[in-house]
Amino acid sequence: MNHSQRKNDKNYYTYKSNNIVEYYKKLSQLQLAEQTLITLLKDRLSTFKMLDMGIGGGRTTQYFAPLVKEYIGIDYSAEMIMACQQRLINLSNSILLEVCDARNMHQFTNDSFDFILFSFNGIDYVNHQDRLKIIAEIKRVGKPGCYVLFSSHNLQSMARQFNYKTHISFNPFTSYINLVMFGFLKLFNPGVTFQHLQTTDYLILRDESHNFRLQTYYIRPEAQIKQLEESFDRIEIYSWKTGKKIVDKNDSALNSDLWLYYLCRVKA
Repeated sequence: MNHSQRKNDKNYYTYKSNNIVEYYKKLSQLQLAEQTLITLLKDRLSTFKMLDMGIGGGRTTQYFAPLVKEYIGIDYSAEMIMACQQRLINLSNSILLEVCDARNMHQFTNDSFDFILFSFNGIDYVNHQDRLKIIAEIKRVGKPGCYVLFSSHNLQSMARQFNYKTHISFNPFTSYINLVMFGFLKLFNPGVTFQHLQTTDYLILRDESHNFRLQTYYIRPEAQIKQLEESFDRIEIYSWKTGKKIVDKNDSALNSDLWLYYLCRVKA
């Protein structure tokens, strides 16, 4: 990302701000889908060269770095990299942390990695064309058969948030709080309707994350699969809430989970 692009990238400056860096520095727990992946690959991780994208304050680094043969963590925020280095100062010297933009990972050669992780919906904080660039870069730097796990916001879940009826409960106070948040959601996303959300494949919205500071990409699961299937195979979806694989297209998680995890492998 060049200087002129960064000037217009509000998400980038959000992730550089002190309070946001401190927030991510304090996060410590793996998501359930990440724990599921460790279980699935426990016999192979020790042979893997891993690329951990968007590491933030080092939440995933502390878990995955000791398990893999070689670990490289990247983030496009230098402040996040510094926070991660401070937090994990006692980890092995074989860990490499560096500033890198996922849209152009030129420092890595083709077919470099056995396992790539992009957690906490990091892929969702760029526009549509840049998202496709990131997917292409992941394909380029991943070896044939490379495991790829990433999470992304679920548009089908957000559709419910734009229906005011879902915010009304038998508790008047809860209804009041929910409707206030609904009002902010509508305020920060003028022109977005419940009907629109039901018909589009993806949409960039300002949600309540970090007080509506972020522009966030939401996508339907079937649309995400279409983005992946040209370059990746064995595509699986995992629930954010339970960490379990979703095998039924009628699974309630596809409509209720705020985000979903996608596990796939780079095509040969």
